[in-house]
Amino acid sequence: MTRQRNGSPPETDPGVELPYAGIETFLKADHRDVDELDEYDAGVVGVPYDGAVSNRPGARYGPQAIRRASSWWAYLSGYKGGLTNMRTEKQVDFSRLSVADCGDVPVFPMDHRRTAESVKAHVAAIADRSFPVVLGGDHYCTAPSFRGFAEGAGHDTVGFVQIDAHTDTSTDSPLFGDEFHGSSTALVADSPYCDYEHVSQVGIRGYESPGFFEFAEETGLNLYTMRDVEDRGIETVVEDAVAAAAAETDAVYVTFDIDAIDPSVAPGTGTPEPGGLSAAQALTVVETLGGHEAVEAADLMEVAPGFDTSEGTQRLAAYLLITLLERQFAE
Repeated sequence: MTRQRNGSPPETDPGVELPYAGIETFLKADHRDVDELDEYDAGVVGVPYDGAVSNRPGARYGPQAIRRASSWWAYLSGYKGGLTNMRTEKQVDFSRLSVADCGDVPVFPMDHRRTAESVKAHVAAIADRSFPVVLGGDHYCTAPSFRGFAEGAGHDTVGFVQIDAHTDTSTDSPLFGDEFHGSSTALVADSPYCDYEHVSQVGIRGYESPGFFEFAEETGLNLYTMRDVEDRGIETVVEDAVAAAAAETDAVYVTFDIDAIDPSVAPGTGTPEPGGLSAAQALTVVETLGGHEAVEAADLMEVAPGFDTSEGTQRLAAYLLITLLERQFAE
């Protein structure tokens, strides 16, 4: 940029930054440390880690891809001076939504437990001051993020709403042990802050362990399969799921595994499963959850952008998080 003789830049700032320009932060938000969030509604943090997957790697690149995709909505809002959401028919003013991007959590690719401690500490620091939004990464990272949220926010009991193709309740795996992306919900339920009676799962499909329905009944797990979604409708199911998770808890943590969505729509993930949610159903999920006062933290996991050359998976992932935050803070 050429400068005037007095050293100040010329007056050429249009006031709107193009989506592909500038530093990549979520929604083109301010970059802040986790201890500088007192004036912000939400604090975003990335976890570029996929060392606990059981199938295809690549979710380590998820945070970067989601951030890049989110820039479109920041640009659009600035360009149009606010937005009308044509699905909800609500006026959206992103200037009312103050988001800070705290960068990425330090991860240790060969040490999942040390990575978990790093995730927990950073999310706890955000939760002490703001609404945590975590960009994954594989789903193992949800368990330490959940613990960090509960500790940082000072909650005794936290409900857990899981939007997912898989239950992630595996324990004693002969291949992966007790701590991998297929055990994250088991780790949440085994924490001091939750149990299966406070866990709601939506969109489950495919195959699980023998006798899983008996397991759900015995533990009190609130299970809503894709057949339930098809029979009852997504909005009704999600309303029931969040109500069950919120009952007798201090707050609700939401985790959204992108493989909950059908791979024809979101192929960029490590363990795709046919017969999932449509894009419209997924948006209804976050519209419903974002409007519930008990929801105080969220993550979006398992985006592996290398498996989607169209970049549609990360674009939808960004849209889902933005919609949830919009319902929480910008309407």
